[in-house]
Amino acid sequence: MNPSAPQTHPIATVESLDHEGHGVARYQGKTIFIDGGLPFETISFLSYRKKPSFENAHAVTIHNDSFMRVKPKCPHFGVCGGCSMQHMEFGAQVASKQRILEDNLRRIGKVRAETMLPAIYGQAWAYRSRGRLSARYVAKKEQVLVGFHERRSGFIADMSECHVLPQSMSDQLLPLRELISALSIAHDMPQIELAVGENVTVLVFRIMTEINDADLALFKAYADRWQVQIWLQPQGPDSAYPLYPLDAPALTYSLPEFGIEMPFKPTEFTQVNYEINRVMVARAMNLLDPQPGEIIADMFCGLGNFTLPIARSGAKVLGMEGSKQLVERALEGAIHNQLDHLTSYEIANLFEMTEKWLDQLGRFDKMLIDPPRDGAMALCQSISVEHGPKRIVYVSCSPATLARDADILVNTKGYTLKSCGVINMFPHTAHVESIAWFEKA
Repeated sequence: MNPSAPQTHPIATVESLDHEGHGVARYQGKTIFIDGGLPFETISFLSYRKKPSFENAHAVTIHNDSFMRVKPKCPHFGVCGGCSMQHMEFGAQVASKQRILEDNLRRIGKVRAETMLPAIYGQAWAYRSRGRLSARYVAKKEQVLVGFHERRSGFIADMSECHVLPQSMSDQLLPLRELISALSIAHDMPQIELAVGENVTVLVFRIMTEINDADLALFKAYADRWQVQIWLQPQGPDSAYPLYPLDAPALTYSLPEFGIEMPFKPTEFTQVNYEINRVMVARAMNLLDPQPGEIIADMFCGLGNFTLPIARSGAKVLGMEGSKQLVERALEGAIHNQLDHLTSYEIANLFEMTEKWLDQLGRFDKMLIDPPRDGAMALCQSISVEHGPKRIVYVSCSPATLARDADILVNTKGYTLKSCGVINMFPHTAHVESIAWFEKA
């Protein structure tokens, strides 16, 4: 072998996209997942992970551009792991997510929706009102880096801007480096959590050691300059507390169509895309069609994102959630919106639901299910064939677990999948949010 001979790379044609946005190709009997590859492109690739039946690879040369390919807006795309699909036209991103949803329903769930709902798009940029930025002093660079992690790496991307964050937060990436570098605890601050509310922006600094008076002065100056509220988090999320200013407005987001204002704390879970959340809640209410006098269960209710709009219709709602902190916030939100007379809440581990336990809660006319990525298999298995709710609306952040649970509801519990569709909650990522309507046959 001549070591000076030019290296050649294998070539394959991308046929489709997988659920993480990688191009899927075939080469010598193997499936090749190519980072950044798009359908119909012929690509020279270099594998970085080899298994007996598949390989993961980088694109070395793209010999012909797909009609879906666009120039990424962010100069850090390809290095930063925050986005994986900026190279793909926005409408094509959503279409690929819809295909992934349909494929999962067919392949895993063995079900087909009677109707596919129009996809909910939303704005392409500056949509992310929540985020967790990593921070670290890097000795080799002799500076602090603030940003998202690099792809497949524990290193922090060297970022100067981010187009999925609001402009006000993107503008602070470099000033945050300067702030942390000047603190006495610069080596002991691993992350900053941001929460943009309707009347205030909060930055939560995770601190490993106590700050001193000089640090406090720096935090105050930064808060005044950028019009933000600074919180500190010395331990777990429950330990976070406001530092300055103490008279800032409370964090809230609103659902104007239902006259709802939701207070929350910056470390509590809320949807990151407020615009899409409003449309998603409206679609869920349209599908659920809650009526006065009905008794409805809101499973995995969180702080009441769906509970309170359901209650606004006049229906009585039981919200169930595993987090004590979120249930407490849900109770406060119900009182804040004067809907506590129509709502009740229980702390419950819904991953351990049984048919007997569910029967003891009483009969429900309808049910809304909004689980985390693990889905709601135990809950779906617990629904009685004879006495289950006549209608279920299922909001999902994982097509695979939605399809698995749809299999249970349709093929075991006697429901019909009336409609289903995607919600583009996270543009430029492979994350697929969706909503499905099941009706008792």
